[in-house]
Amino acid sequence: MKRRDFLQNTAAATAGAALLGGLPVGAYGYSPELVALTNATTASNKVLVIVQLQGGNDGLNMIIPRDQYGALLAARANIALPEAAVLPLTAATGIHPAMAALQNLYQNGQVGVVQSVGYPTPNFSHFRATDIWTSGSSSDVTLTTGWAGRYLDGEYPGFPTGYPSAQSPDPLAVTIGSVVSNCVQGPAVNMGMAIASTSSFYQLLSGGVDAAPATPAGHELTFIRQVVAQTQVYTTTIQAAAGRAKNLSPLYPTAGQNGLADQLKIVAQLVAGGLSTRIYVCNMGGFDTHALQVPATGPTTGGTHAALLGKLAEAVAAFQDDLVRLGLQDRVVGLTFSEFGRRIRSNAGLGTDHGSAAPLFVFGSRVNPIVHGANPQLPAAASVNDNIPLQFDFRSIYTSILQDWFQVAPSTLQALFGQSFPYVPVLRPATALAAGSAAQVAEFSVFPNPVPRGGQATVAYQSAGGHVQVAVLDALGRQVQVAFDRALAAGAQQLPLDLAGLAAGAYYCQVREGSKSGSRILVVE
Repeated sequence: MKRRDFLQNTAAATAGAALLGGLPVGAYGYSPELVALTNATTASNKVLVIVQLQGGNDGLNMIIPRDQYGALLAARANIALPEAAVLPLTAATGIHPAMAALQNLYQNGQVGVVQSVGYPTPNFSHFRATDIWTSGSSSDVTLTTGWAGRYLDGEYPGFPTGYPSAQSPDPLAVTIGSVVSNCVQGPAVNMGMAIASTSSFYQLLSGGVDAAPATPAGHELTFIRQVVAQTQVYTTTIQAAAGRAKNLSPLYPTAGQNGLADQLKIVAQLVAGGLSTRIYVCNMGGFDTHALQVPATGPTTGGTHAALLGKLAEAVAAFQDDLVRLGLQDRVVGLTFSEFGRRIRSNAGLGTDHGSAAPLFVFGSRVNPIVHGANPQLPAAASVNDNIPLQFDFRSIYTSILQDWFQVAPSTLQALFGQSFPYVPVLRPATALAAGSAAQVAEFSVFPNPVPRGGQATVAYQSAGGHVQVAVLDALGRQVQVAFDRALAAGAQQLPLDLAGLAAGAYYCQVREGSKSGSRILVVE
Protein backbone atom coordinates (compact mmCIF):
# COMPACT_ATOMS: atom_id res chain seq x y z
CA MET A 1 0.00 0.00 0.00
CA LYS A 2 1.20 3.52 -0.80
CA ARG A 3 1.89 5.62 2.28
CA ARG A 4 -0.27 8.47 0.96
CA ASP A 5 -3.25 6.14 0.42
CA PHE A 6 -2.74 4.57 3.82
CA LEU A 7 -2.79 7.94 5.52
CA GLN A 8 -5.90 8.94 3.60
CA ASN A 9 -7.69 5.73 4.49
CA THR A 10 -6.83 6.05 8.16
CA ALA A 11 -6.95 9.82 8.60
CA ALA A 12 -10.58 9.99 9.63
CA ALA A 13 -10.17 7.06 11.93
CA THR A 14 -7.18 8.58 13.70
CA ALA A 15 -8.63 12.02 14.21
CA GLY A 16 -10.17 11.10 17.54
CA ALA A 17 -8.11 10.38 20.60
CA ALA A 18 -8.34 8.62 23.91
CA LEU A 19 -5.46 7.36 25.99
CA LEU A 20 -4.46 4.70 28.44
CA GLY A 21 -1.41 5.34 30.58
CA GLY A 22 -0.47 8.33 28.45
CA LEU A 23 -0.42 6.22 25.28
CA PRO A 24 -2.66 6.61 22.24
CA VAL A 25 -5.01 3.69 21.77
CA GLY A 26 -6.47 2.71 18.40
CA ALA A 27 -9.66 0.69 18.66
CA TYR A 28 -10.54 -1.25 15.55
CA GLY A 29 -14.26 -1.69 15.20
CA TYR A 30 -16.27 -4.79 14.59
CA SER A 31 -15.54 -6.00 11.11
CA PRO A 32 -15.83 -9.08 8.94
CA GLU A 33 -12.32 -10.41 8.68
CA LEU A 34 -11.22 -9.75 12.21
CA VAL A 35 -14.32 -11.47 13.58
CA ALA A 36 -13.44 -14.52 11.54
CA LEU A 37 -9.82 -14.17 12.59
CA THR A 38 -10.83 -14.02 16.25
CA ASN A 39 -13.47 -16.74 16.02
CA ALA A 40 -16.03 -14.34 17.51
CA THR A 41 -18.86 -16.43 16.07
CA THR A 42 -17.92 -19.21 18.47
CA ALA A 43 -17.51 -16.80 21.41
CA SER A 44 -13.79 -17.45 21.75
CA ASN A 45 -12.12 -15.76 24.68
CA LYS A 46 -8.65 -16.10 23.13
CA VAL A 47 -6.42 -13.04 22.69
CA LEU A 48 -3.54 -12.49 20.27
CA VAL A 49 -0.98 -9.75 20.94
CA ILE A 50 1.15 -8.63 18.00
CA VAL A 51 4.35 -6.70 18.75
CA GLN A 52 5.96 -4.93 15.80
CA LEU A 53 9.68 -4.16 16.10
CA GLN A 54 10.06 -1.28 13.69
CA GLY A 55 13.25 -0.73 11.74
CA GLY A 56 14.54 -4.21 10.96
CA ASN A 57 15.83 -6.16 13.95
CA ASP A 58 19.32 -7.69 13.89
CA GLY A 59 18.27 -11.25 14.65
CA LEU A 60 21.85 -12.53 14.54
CA ASN A 61 22.67 -10.35 17.55
CA MET A 62 19.52 -11.53 19.36
CA ILE A 63 19.52 -15.31 18.80
CA ILE A 64 23.15 -16.34 18.47
CA PRO A 65 24.52 -19.51 16.78
CA ARG A 66 26.87 -20.70 19.51
CA ASP A 67 27.99 -23.59 17.33
CA GLN A 68 29.38 -21.18 14.68
CA TYR A 69 31.06 -18.55 16.79
CA GLY A 70 34.20 -18.50 14.70
CA ALA A 71 32.26 -17.60 11.53
CA LEU A 72 30.23 -15.04 13.48
CA LEU A 73 33.37 -13.31 14.77
CA ALA A 74 34.90 -13.34 11.31
CA ALA A 75 31.81 -11.61 9.89
CA ARG A 76 31.27 -9.02 12.61
CA ALA A 77 34.34 -8.73 14.81
CA ASN A 78 33.60 -5.06 15.54
CA ILE A 79 30.13 -5.70 17.02
CA ALA A 80 29.98 -9.38 18.07
CA LEU A 81 29.34 -10.20 21.70
CA PRO A 82 32.06 -11.86 23.76
CA GLU A 83 31.30 -15.57 23.44
CA ALA A 84 31.28 -16.10 27.21
CA ALA A 85 28.56 -13.47 27.61
CA VAL A 86 25.98 -15.29 25.45
CA LEU A 87 23.20 -16.94 27.46
CA PRO A 88 22.34 -20.52 26.41
CA LEU A 89 18.93 -21.60 25.14
CA THR A 90 20.05 -24.96 23.75
CA ALA A 91 23.42 -26.64 23.32
CA ALA A 92 23.85 -24.87 19.97
CA THR A 93 21.77 -21.70 20.34
CA GLY A 94 22.08 -18.70 22.63
CA ILE A 95 20.37 -15.41 23.38
CA HIS A 96 21.74 -11.90 23.98
CA PRO A 97 22.61 -11.34 27.67
CA ALA A 98 20.33 -8.29 27.75
CA MET A 99 17.43 -10.74 27.32
CA ALA A 100 17.98 -12.78 30.48
CA ALA A 101 14.31 -12.30 31.32
CA LEU A 102 13.32 -14.05 28.08
CA GLN A 103 15.84 -16.83 28.70
CA ASN A 104 14.07 -17.43 31.99
CA LEU A 105 10.67 -17.49 30.25
CA TYR A 106 12.04 -19.95 27.68
CA GLN A 107 13.31 -22.23 30.43
CA ASN A 108 9.88 -22.05 32.08
CA GLY A 109 8.01 -22.97 28.90
CA GLN A 110 6.58 -19.53 28.03
CA VAL A 111 8.64 -18.51 24.97
CA GLY A 112 9.32 -20.13 21.62
CA VAL A 113 11.82 -19.02 18.96
CA VAL A 114 11.28 -19.42 15.23
CA GLN A 115 14.53 -19.24 13.28
CA SER A 116 15.12 -17.43 9.97
CA VAL A 117 11.63 -16.14 9.23
CA GLY A 118 11.07 -14.18 6.03
CA TYR A 119 9.82 -14.73 2.47
CA PRO A 120 11.28 -15.47 -0.97
CA THR A 121 12.94 -12.59 -2.88
CA PRO A 122 13.04 -10.19 0.10
CA ASN A 123 12.62 -6.44 -0.24
CA PHE A 124 14.94 -4.17 1.75
CA SER A 125 12.81 -1.00 1.77
CA HIS A 126 11.30 -0.32 5.20
CA PHE A 127 7.99 0.76 3.69
CA ARG A 128 7.63 -2.01 1.13
CA ALA A 129 8.84 -4.71 3.50
CA THR A 130 6.38 -3.53 6.15
CA ASP A 131 3.60 -3.64 3.56
CA ILE A 132 4.54 -7.22 2.71
CA TRP A 133 4.49 -8.36 6.35
CA THR A 134 1.25 -6.55 7.22
CA SER A 135 -0.61 -7.44 4.03
CA GLY A 136 0.57 -11.05 3.96
CA SER A 137 1.59 -10.76 0.31
CA SER A 138 4.42 -12.16 -1.77
CA SER A 139 7.23 -9.76 -2.57
CA ASP A 140 6.11 -9.51 -6.21
CA VAL A 141 2.48 -8.78 -5.36
CA THR A 142 1.25 -5.42 -4.07
CA LEU A 143 -1.90 -5.61 -1.97
CA THR A 144 -3.73 -2.51 -0.77
CA THR A 145 -5.38 -4.47 2.03
CA GLY A 146 -4.11 -6.01 5.24
CA TRP A 147 -4.47 -9.72 5.88
CA ALA A 148 -6.84 -9.08 8.79
CA GLY A 149 -8.65 -6.33 6.88
CA ARG A 150 -9.52 -8.72 4.05
CA TYR A 151 -10.84 -11.17 6.61
CA LEU A 152 -12.96 -8.45 8.21
CA ASP A 153 -14.50 -7.27 4.95
CA GLY A 154 -15.49 -10.79 3.93
CA GLU A 155 -17.12 -11.64 7.27
CA TYR A 156 -18.89 -8.33 7.96
CA PRO A 157 -19.32 -6.52 4.62
CA GLY A 158 -21.63 -3.91 6.14
CA PHE A 159 -19.01 -2.48 8.49
CA PRO A 160 -19.25 -0.11 10.26
CA THR A 161 -23.07 0.12 10.04
CA GLY A 162 -24.76 -1.51 13.00
CA TYR A 163 -21.77 -1.73 15.29
CA PRO A 164 -21.21 -1.74 18.16
CA SER A 165 -24.28 -3.78 19.05
CA ALA A 166 -25.72 -5.47 22.11
CA GLN A 167 -24.18 -8.74 20.92
CA SER A 168 -20.81 -7.16 20.06
CA PRO A 169 -20.29 -4.10 22.25
CA ASP A 170 -16.49 -4.10 22.26
CA PRO A 171 -13.85 -3.41 19.61
CA LEU A 172 -12.43 -6.58 18.16
CA ALA A 173 -8.92 -5.17 17.93
CA VAL A 174 -7.04 -2.46 19.75
CA THR A 175 -3.78 -0.85 18.69
CA ILE A 176 -1.76 0.86 21.37
CA GLY A 177 0.65 3.47 20.06
CA SER A 178 0.66 6.12 17.39
CA VAL A 179 1.13 3.76 14.42
CA VAL A 180 -2.05 2.32 12.89
CA SER A 181 -1.21 -1.15 11.66
CA ASN A 182 -1.91 -1.89 8.02
CA CYS A 183 -2.86 -5.43 9.10
CA VAL A 184 -6.50 -4.34 9.44
CA GLN A 185 -6.78 -2.22 6.29
CA GLY A 186 -9.89 -3.19 4.33
CA PRO A 187 -10.65 -2.79 0.62
CA ALA A 188 -12.21 0.66 1.06
CA VAL A 189 -11.45 1.88 4.58
CA ASN A 190 -9.47 0.80 7.58
CA MET A 191 -11.69 -1.72 9.31
CA GLY A 192 -11.74 0.11 12.61
CA MET A 193 -11.32 3.34 14.48
CA ALA A 194 -8.06 4.65 15.80
CA ILE A 195 -7.54 6.92 18.78
CA ALA A 196 -4.39 9.04 18.61
CA SER A 197 -3.75 11.46 21.46
CA THR A 198 -1.11 12.15 24.06
CA SER A 199 -3.58 12.42 26.94
CA SER A 200 -2.98 10.52 30.15
CA PHE A 201 -4.96 7.56 31.39
CA TYR A 202 -7.04 9.61 33.83
CA GLN A 203 -8.16 11.88 30.98
CA LEU A 204 -9.69 8.91 29.19
CA LEU A 205 -11.50 7.82 32.34
CA SER A 206 -12.69 11.32 33.16
CA GLY A 207 -13.52 12.31 29.60
CA GLY A 208 -10.92 15.10 29.61
CA VAL A 209 -8.99 16.27 26.56
CA ASP A 210 -5.48 17.53 25.89
CA ALA A 211 -4.81 21.14 26.77
CA ALA A 212 -4.60 23.42 23.72
CA PRO A 213 -2.96 26.84 23.29
CA ALA A 214 -4.96 29.84 24.55
CA THR A 215 -5.45 31.14 21.03
CA PRO A 216 -8.46 31.25 18.67
CA ALA A 217 -7.07 28.19 16.89
CA GLY A 218 -6.46 26.49 20.24
CA HIS A 219 -10.08 27.04 21.31
CA GLU A 220 -11.24 25.50 18.04
CA LEU A 221 -8.89 22.56 18.58
CA THR A 222 -10.30 21.99 22.07
CA PHE A 223 -13.84 22.00 20.69
CA ILE A 224 -12.93 19.51 17.95
CA ARG A 225 -11.28 17.20 20.48
CA GLN A 226 -14.37 17.30 22.67
CA VAL A 227 -16.66 16.46 19.77
CA VAL A 228 -14.41 13.61 18.65
CA ALA A 229 -14.27 12.20 22.18
CA GLN A 230 -18.06 12.27 22.37
CA THR A 231 -18.42 10.39 19.12
CA GLN A 232 -15.78 7.77 19.83
CA VAL A 233 -18.11 4.79 19.93
CA TYR A 234 -15.91 2.46 21.95
CA THR A 235 -14.73 4.93 24.59
CA THR A 236 -17.37 3.85 27.09
CA THR A 237 -16.54 0.17 26.87
CA ILE A 238 -12.81 0.84 27.11
CA GLN A 239 -13.37 3.09 30.12
CA ALA A 240 -15.52 0.45 31.80
CA ALA A 241 -12.98 -2.32 31.24
CA ALA A 242 -10.12 -0.15 32.48
CA GLY A 243 -12.10 0.63 35.61
CA ARG A 244 -12.79 -3.01 36.44
CA ALA A 245 -9.22 -4.27 36.79
CA LYS A 246 -5.77 -3.38 38.05
CA ASN A 247 -2.37 -4.70 37.07
CA LEU A 248 -0.80 -7.01 39.65
CA SER A 249 2.79 -7.52 38.52
CA PRO A 250 5.56 -5.61 40.33
CA LEU A 251 7.89 -6.21 37.34
CA TYR A 252 6.65 -3.35 35.19
CA PRO A 253 9.20 -0.51 35.09
CA THR A 254 8.22 3.02 36.08
CA ALA A 255 5.83 4.55 33.55
CA GLY A 256 7.68 6.25 30.72
CA GLN A 257 10.88 4.20 31.04
CA ASN A 258 9.83 1.38 28.72
CA GLY A 259 7.24 2.24 26.08
CA LEU A 260 6.47 -1.37 25.16
CA ALA A 261 6.00 -2.33 28.80
CA ASP A 262 3.58 0.60 29.18
CA GLN A 263 1.61 -0.70 26.20
CA LEU A 264 1.51 -4.32 27.35
CA LYS A 265 0.48 -3.21 30.82
CA ILE A 266 -2.61 -1.64 29.29
CA VAL A 267 -3.35 -4.80 27.30
CA ALA A 268 -3.28 -6.89 30.48
CA GLN A 269 -5.55 -4.42 32.28
CA LEU A 270 -8.13 -4.37 29.47
CA VAL A 271 -8.17 -8.16 29.12
CA ALA A 272 -8.55 -8.52 32.89
CA GLY A 273 -11.30 -5.89 32.82
CA GLY A 274 -13.42 -8.04 30.56
CA LEU A 275 -12.96 -6.32 27.20
CA SER A 276 -13.80 -8.95 24.60
CA THR A 277 -11.21 -7.62 22.16
CA ARG A 278 -9.32 -10.42 20.43
CA ILE A 279 -6.36 -8.65 18.80
CA TYR A 280 -3.97 -6.12 20.33
CA VAL A 281 -1.23 -4.46 18.31
CA CYS A 282 1.75 -2.86 20.08
CA ASN A 283 4.91 -1.42 18.58
CA MET A 284 8.48 -0.61 19.48
CA GLY A 285 10.79 1.45 17.28
CA GLY A 286 14.52 2.07 16.97
CA PHE A 287 15.72 -1.16 15.33
CA ASP A 288 17.23 0.46 12.20
CA THR A 289 20.77 0.10 13.56
CA HIS A 290 23.02 1.11 10.66
CA ALA A 291 25.51 2.78 12.98
CA LEU A 292 26.65 2.53 16.60
CA GLN A 293 24.73 -0.65 17.28
CA VAL A 294 27.35 -1.16 19.97
CA PRO A 295 29.28 1.59 21.79
CA ALA A 296 31.99 3.46 19.90
CA THR A 297 34.52 1.84 22.23
CA GLY A 298 33.82 -1.51 20.59
CA PRO A 299 31.78 -4.69 21.15
CA THR A 300 30.45 -5.17 24.66
CA THR A 301 27.22 -6.41 26.16
CA GLY A 302 25.81 -2.88 26.02
CA GLY A 303 24.89 -0.40 23.31
CA THR A 304 21.84 0.71 21.34
CA HIS A 305 20.69 -2.71 20.22
CA ALA A 306 21.33 -4.27 23.62
CA ALA A 307 19.15 -1.58 25.22
CA LEU A 308 16.32 -2.32 22.77
CA LEU A 309 16.54 -6.07 23.36
CA GLY A 310 16.60 -5.51 27.11
CA LYS A 311 13.44 -3.42 26.99
CA LEU A 312 11.71 -6.01 24.82
CA ALA A 313 12.59 -8.78 27.26
CA GLU A 314 11.67 -6.68 30.30
CA ALA A 315 8.29 -5.79 28.81
CA VAL A 316 7.33 -9.33 27.81
CA ALA A 317 8.46 -10.75 31.17
CA ALA A 318 6.40 -8.22 33.12
CA PHE A 319 3.39 -8.86 30.89
CA GLN A 320 3.62 -12.62 31.35
CA ASP A 321 3.99 -12.23 35.10
CA ASP A 322 0.93 -9.99 35.14
CA LEU A 323 -1.14 -12.47 33.13
CA VAL A 324 -0.25 -15.27 35.56
CA ARG A 325 -1.18 -13.16 38.59
CA LEU A 326 -4.44 -12.15 36.89
CA GLY A 327 -5.24 -15.77 35.95
CA LEU A 328 -5.20 -14.96 32.23
CA GLN A 329 -2.08 -16.84 31.13
CA ASP A 330 -3.94 -19.51 29.15
CA ARG A 331 -6.00 -16.97 27.19
CA VAL A 332 -3.24 -14.83 25.69
CA VAL A 333 -0.44 -15.57 23.22
CA GLY A 334 1.92 -13.06 21.64
CA LEU A 335 3.99 -12.74 18.48
CA THR A 336 6.85 -10.41 17.55
CA PHE A 337 7.84 -9.40 14.03
CA SER A 338 10.10 -6.92 12.27
CA GLU A 339 10.01 -5.95 8.59
CA PHE A 340 13.37 -7.61 7.94
CA GLY A 341 16.61 -8.66 9.61
CA ARG A 342 20.15 -7.40 9.03
CA ARG A 343 23.13 -8.61 7.00
CA ILE A 344 25.49 -11.27 8.31
CA ARG A 345 28.50 -9.00 7.95
CA SER A 346 28.64 -5.79 9.97
CA ASN A 347 29.61 -2.44 8.46
CA ALA A 348 32.41 -0.04 9.34
CA GLY A 349 30.03 2.15 11.35
CA LEU A 350 29.63 -0.42 14.14
CA GLY A 351 26.22 -1.32 12.75
CA THR A 352 24.42 -3.62 10.34
CA ASP A 353 22.59 -3.01 7.08
CA HIS A 354 19.21 -4.18 5.84
CA GLY A 355 18.99 -7.94 5.47
CA SER A 356 16.47 -10.70 4.93
CA ALA A 357 15.35 -13.42 7.33
CA ALA A 358 15.49 -13.15 11.12
CA PRO A 359 14.14 -15.01 14.16
CA LEU A 360 10.94 -14.04 15.91
CA PHE A 361 9.45 -14.86 19.31
CA VAL A 362 6.11 -16.33 20.29
CA PHE A 363 5.22 -15.97 23.95
CA GLY A 364 2.58 -17.19 26.38
CA SER A 365 1.81 -20.27 28.43
CA ARG A 366 0.27 -22.02 25.43
CA VAL A 367 3.21 -21.65 23.01
CA ASN A 368 5.46 -24.52 22.02
CA PRO A 369 8.60 -23.50 23.98
CA ILE A 370 11.31 -24.71 21.64
CA VAL A 371 13.69 -23.31 19.04
CA HIS A 372 11.95 -24.06 15.73
CA GLY A 373 14.46 -24.72 12.98
CA ALA A 374 18.23 -24.89 12.91
CA ASN A 375 20.77 -22.15 13.43
CA PRO A 376 21.39 -20.34 10.14
CA GLN A 377 24.54 -21.58 8.42
CA LEU A 378 27.12 -18.79 8.29
CA PRO A 379 29.76 -18.71 5.54
CA ALA A 380 33.37 -18.88 6.69
CA ALA A 381 34.05 -15.52 5.03
CA ALA A 382 30.79 -13.58 4.69
CA SER A 383 30.64 -10.75 2.17
CA VAL A 384 28.69 -7.52 2.55
CA ASN A 385 25.92 -9.04 0.44
CA ASP A 386 25.42 -12.28 2.37
CA ASN A 387 22.04 -12.78 4.03
CA ILE A 388 20.48 -15.26 6.45
CA PRO A 389 18.86 -18.06 4.37
CA LEU A 390 15.09 -18.41 4.67
CA GLN A 391 13.75 -21.33 6.74
CA PHE A 392 10.15 -20.35 7.55
CA ASP A 393 7.80 -18.18 5.51
CA PHE A 394 6.22 -15.59 7.81
CA ARG A 395 2.79 -16.55 6.49
CA SER A 396 3.32 -20.07 7.86
CA ILE A 397 3.53 -18.53 11.33
CA TYR A 398 0.42 -16.41 10.79
CA THR A 399 -1.67 -19.26 9.41
CA SER A 400 -0.51 -21.77 12.02
CA ILE A 401 -1.47 -19.44 14.87
CA LEU A 402 -4.82 -18.63 13.27
CA GLN A 403 -5.54 -22.32 12.75
CA ASP A 404 -4.61 -23.46 16.25
CA TRP A 405 -5.55 -20.44 18.36
CA PHE A 406 -8.72 -19.29 16.62
CA GLN A 407 -9.62 -22.50 14.73
CA VAL A 408 -9.71 -20.77 11.35
CA ALA A 409 -10.43 -23.32 8.61
CA PRO A 410 -7.63 -24.11 6.14
CA SER A 411 -9.90 -23.19 3.23
CA THR A 412 -10.42 -19.76 4.75
CA LEU A 413 -6.68 -19.36 5.33
CA GLN A 414 -5.96 -20.29 1.72
CA ALA A 415 -8.46 -17.69 0.50
CA LEU A 416 -7.02 -15.08 2.82
CA PHE A 417 -3.39 -15.55 1.77
CA GLY A 418 -3.91 -16.76 -1.80
CA GLN A 419 -2.17 -20.09 -1.20
CA SER A 420 -1.45 -22.66 1.49
CA PHE A 421 1.67 -22.57 3.67
CA PRO A 422 3.37 -25.33 5.68
CA TYR A 423 2.15 -25.79 9.22
CA VAL A 424 4.53 -24.83 12.03
CA PRO A 425 3.58 -26.01 15.57
CA VAL A 426 4.30 -22.72 17.33
CA LEU A 427 1.53 -23.52 19.85
CA ARG A 428 1.38 -26.59 22.04
CA PRO A 429 -0.61 -29.43 20.46
CA ALA A 430 -3.12 -29.55 23.32
CA THR A 431 -4.06 -25.95 22.55
CA ALA A 432 -5.55 -26.84 19.18
CA LEU A 433 -7.08 -30.11 20.32
CA ALA A 434 -8.78 -28.64 23.39
CA ALA A 435 -10.84 -26.28 21.27
CA GLY A 436 -11.16 -28.49 18.21
CA SER A 437 -13.96 -30.75 17.10
CA ALA A 438 -13.89 -34.45 16.40
CA ALA A 439 -13.50 -33.62 12.70
CA GLN A 440 -10.19 -31.98 13.47
CA VAL A 441 -8.67 -35.04 15.16
CA ALA A 442 -6.51 -37.37 13.08
CA GLU A 443 -7.13 -41.00 14.04
CA PHE A 444 -4.05 -43.23 14.14
CA SER A 445 -2.27 -45.84 16.22
CA VAL A 446 1.35 -46.42 17.23
CA PHE A 447 2.93 -49.84 17.71
CA PRO A 448 4.76 -51.16 19.56
CA ASN A 449 4.01 -48.91 22.51
CA PRO A 450 5.99 -48.83 24.80
CA VAL A 451 9.03 -48.76 22.50
CA PRO A 452 12.48 -49.99 23.57
CA ARG A 453 14.98 -47.14 23.88
CA GLY A 454 16.77 -46.59 20.58
CA GLY A 455 14.14 -48.59 18.73
CA GLN A 456 11.62 -47.87 16.00
CA ALA A 457 7.83 -47.75 16.01
CA THR A 458 5.21 -47.61 13.27
CA VAL A 459 2.38 -45.13 12.89
CA ALA A 460 -0.69 -46.69 11.26
CA TYR A 461 -2.71 -43.91 9.65
CA GLN A 462 -5.59 -43.66 7.18
CA SER A 463 -4.58 -40.76 4.97
CA ALA A 464 -7.13 -38.62 3.16
CA GLY A 465 -4.42 -37.70 0.66
CA GLY A 466 -2.21 -34.67 1.17
CA HIS A 467 0.70 -33.38 3.18
CA VAL A 468 1.25 -35.35 6.41
CA GLN A 469 3.62 -34.56 9.25
CA VAL A 470 4.46 -36.88 12.16
CA ALA A 471 6.21 -35.25 15.12
CA VAL A 472 7.35 -36.32 18.56
CA LEU A 473 6.88 -33.90 21.47
CA ASP A 474 8.06 -34.09 25.05
CA ALA A 475 5.83 -33.96 28.13
CA LEU A 476 5.78 -30.14 28.02
CA GLY A 477 4.58 -30.12 24.43
CA ARG A 478 7.98 -29.15 22.99
CA GLN A 479 8.71 -30.67 19.61
CA VAL A 480 11.83 -32.85 19.80
CA GLN A 481 11.83 -34.31 16.30
CA VAL A 482 9.89 -34.51 13.04
CA ALA A 483 9.82 -38.13 11.93
CA PHE A 484 7.85 -37.74 8.71
CA ASP A 485 7.04 -34.69 6.58
CA ARG A 486 5.77 -35.14 3.01
CA ALA A 487 2.70 -35.66 0.83
CA LEU A 488 0.91 -39.03 0.91
CA ALA A 489 -1.61 -40.68 -1.34
CA ALA A 490 -5.06 -41.44 0.04
CA GLY A 491 -5.41 -44.76 1.83
CA ALA A 492 -3.93 -46.83 4.63
CA GLN A 493 -0.36 -45.86 5.53
CA GLN A 494 2.27 -47.29 7.84
CA LEU A 495 4.83 -44.61 8.62
CA PRO A 496 8.21 -45.31 10.28
CA LEU A 497 8.93 -43.59 13.57
CA ASP A 498 12.66 -43.66 14.41
CA LEU A 499 13.16 -42.96 18.12
CA ALA A 500 16.95 -43.24 18.21
CA GLY A 501 18.46 -40.64 20.50
CA LEU A 502 15.41 -40.17 22.71
CA ALA A 503 15.84 -40.71 26.43
CA ALA A 504 13.48 -43.02 28.29
CA GLY A 505 10.24 -41.33 29.27
CA ALA A 506 6.75 -40.31 28.14
CA TYR A 507 6.27 -38.43 24.88
CA TYR A 508 3.47 -37.43 22.54
CA CYS A 509 3.29 -38.66 18.96
CA GLN A 510 1.37 -36.17 16.85
CA VAL A 511 0.01 -36.61 13.32
CA ARG A 512 -1.01 -33.53 11.31
CA GLU A 513 -2.80 -33.56 7.97
CA GLY A 514 -4.53 -30.42 6.71
CA SER A 515 -6.94 -29.21 9.41
CA LYS A 516 -6.75 -32.51 11.30
CA SER A 517 -4.37 -33.11 14.17
CA GLY A 518 -4.20 -35.90 16.71
CA SER A 519 -1.88 -36.95 19.55
CA ARG A 520 -1.13 -40.22 21.32
CA ILE A 521 0.97 -40.96 24.40
CA LEU A 522 4.20 -42.70 23.42
CA VAL A 523 6.41 -44.36 26.03
CA VAL A 524 10.12 -45.01 25.48
CA GLU A 525 11.52 -47.62 27.90
